[in-house]
Amino acid sequence: MVKKVAVAVLLLAMMTVAIVQAMEQEEKPDNLPGLKIGGKAPDFELKNLAGETVKLSDFQGKKVLLNFWATWCPPCKEEMPDMEKFYQSAGEDVVILAVNIDPQYNVSKFISEMGLTFPILLDEKDEVNSLYQVLTIPTTYFIDEEGIIRHKYISAMTEEIMKQYVEDM
Repeated sequence: MVKKVAVAVLLLAMMTVAIVQAMEQEEKPDNLPGLKIGGKAPDFELKNLAGETVKLSDFQGKKVLLNFWATWCPPCKEEMPDMEKFYQSAGEDVVILAVNIDPQYNVSKFISEMGLTFPILLDEKDEVNSLYQVLTIPTTYFIDEEGIIRHKYISAMTEEIMKQYVEDM
């Protein structure tokens, strides 16, 4: 009888610890995979569809939406029209850099069919995707004018979400 009570008390204590740790994890603002909010966004260099080299640091002083996506990804396809609408209305102080992680497919055709005009970068060696520790796509980092990651969004975004996150920066 004493053993059963002791085991029950021990199990209750372990469950309490697990619940407290789970609640603390939920309270943390950045428990998502990838680079952490508040850290410096690593600089990188990639080619765009025209073969020109683009560096993140070229956009110092502007707000940057750094989006990781693929042509085969349904949520990526879902958010692209909203990204285009946002891009058209965002103004000169905001930049979208959409990093494609599957350049072996016909990215140009995809962009043309979707009617996209924002910059598309090709991560041909999977270096930037790895550098930013992207585990799922789409993933978008919101980087402020000083190059600090201010928000991170994992999943398809709406135009309203983009506007809100940029306004918060």
